[in-house]
Amino acid sequence: MAAIHPTAVIEDGAQIAEDVTIGAFAYIGPQVKIGEGSTVASHAVIEGDTTIGKNNRIFPHAAVGTIPQDLKYDGEPVQLIIGDNNIIREFTLLNPGTKGGGSVTKIGNNNLLMGYVHLGHDVIMGDNCILANGATLAGHVELGNHVVIGGLTPVHQFVHIGDYAMIGGASALAQDIPPFCLAEGNRAVLRGLNLTGLRRKIDREEINALKVAYRELFEQGQPLQEVAQRLFEESDSEKVKQLCKFIKTSKRGIPFVRKETQS
Repeated sequence: MAAIHPTAVIEDGAQIAEDVTIGAFAYIGPQVKIGEGSTVASHAVIEGDTTIGKNNRIFPHAAVGTIPQDLKYDGEPVQLIIGDNNIIREFTLLNPGTKGGGSVTKIGNNNLLMGYVHLGHDVIMGDNCILANGATLAGHVELGNHVVIGGLTPVHQFVHIGDYAMIGGASALAQDIPPFCLAEGNRAVLRGLNLTGLRRKIDREEINALKVAYRELFEQGQPLQEVAQRLFEESDSEKVKQLCKFIKTSKRGIPFVRKETQS
């Protein structure tokens, strides 16, 4: 049976699994759905057409599903979908989508959103990501799996960050970061591969192939798109192909220090 504090407000229509815990002075709107094993702490607010999966932990003063911070939003139906096993810490702000971005903000599974994290409208986040305190994602940002974003880092709208990428704290990111890479600075630029993250999950042979590809792509002064196309066609490594495909399809460009082409 759900454990709901008597001061919490649960609007008619809300769908709450039987074993959900809801703390004092929390507010749950009429379109909200919360899955089994989830907890909502005191003073949290969950509004809108928001679906929350199983075993999520939502901490005090989180604002989940409140309307998008977009002046074009005019009350049309939009959604926020949150998967399973996520930790959403204090004062996080998670907005649903907008009509112009597909109408859905979607968060995967096993993510950690630390205090004061902001996810703007139409953000798509994969699984096993960590966003440190004060990380701020503008609208339409897309994150892959196993992404780490350091504290106080803003990410420009429409930026795409690939799997296993890491963005250093107090950076400002305005362009796409390919999978497996490390970026930092204001404005953030590539600094190498995210070797610490890769060594935890990816075998040495693939890491060595990525090292060779990274040097050819970013450190030898050759045209980036040409090198990416060649490596995509020639490499036997699936991870290298993934890296090159990301580069070839990037819309905002890749931020790296360009070296002069050697004659």
